[in-house]
Amino acid sequence: MGLWKLRLSMIGTLAALIGLSTLFFAIILDLLGIATLTSARGLAFLIGLVVAFNLLQWLLAPYMIDSMYRVRPADRRQYARLYEIVEGLCRRLRLKVPKLMIADLPIPNAFAYGSPLAGSRVAVTTGLLRELEEEEVEAVIGHELGHLKHRDVQVMMFASVLPAIFYLLGYSLMWSSWLGARDREEAGGLALVGFASLAIYWVLSLFVLHLSRLREYYADRESALNVPDGARKLSEALAKIVYSTGRLHLHGRGGVGAPSSRL
Repeated sequence: MGLWKLRLSMIGTLAALIGLSTLFFAIILDLLGIATLTSARGLAFLIGLVVAFNLLQWLLAPYMIDSMYRVRPADRRQYARLYEIVEGLCRRLRLKVPKLMIADLPIPNAFAYGSPLAGSRVAVTTGLLRELEEEEVEAVIGHELGHLKHRDVQVMMFASVLPAIFYLLGYSLMWSSWLGARDREEAGGLALVGFASLAIYWVLSLFVLHLSRLREYYADRESALNVPDGARKLSEALAKIVYSTGRLHLHGRGGVGAPSSRL
């Protein structure tokens, strides 16, 4: 996929996500306003709760990841070559060097993460270093640095907030229809709007998934451009990762699963 086509696809998907969210929200507000089933204050509280939860998750997620997946700072003497690879790629990408982390996991994987509190981080598992050649590790790290360059964590957090609002709204209305309705007619109206909100959540989630896949392609492009013969090396690395991960799961030696990532 060409650069401009990729960028236009991402912009179009994000615009559709925002536009549909606004449209659906206006419709639901209209329905609730006509039926006088909820207050603007209650809706504002729900939206604020979703936004606050996502912000808190973003700020604290790096510390949770480090604890859950046994992630530690990479020792510069032990991983001197890995530091050289990361720093060299950052120069080519014109990117501030992130903290390099090691996850003691047998599953071959790498992931980029971070927050304003923790800073930007790139972690590789010991399984990745064991299974891949050095040039393939470089291609994988190039992909992960692409995520940091494009601020994918922030973009996807914003995109995920929109369907989450409808998810919480839908369940709140469903519970209200069972527990807080004054009569059968009001209960039916609440349940109907709640079900519609959950359906909207599902539709918007498809847009978020598509946007996530486009961001993966965008990160692939950074690896292909900034690593010599990067496209081939990244493809070979991905094939080895899929094979090795399947083999570990087959023999029950996967351990604690690393954060989901295509690479």
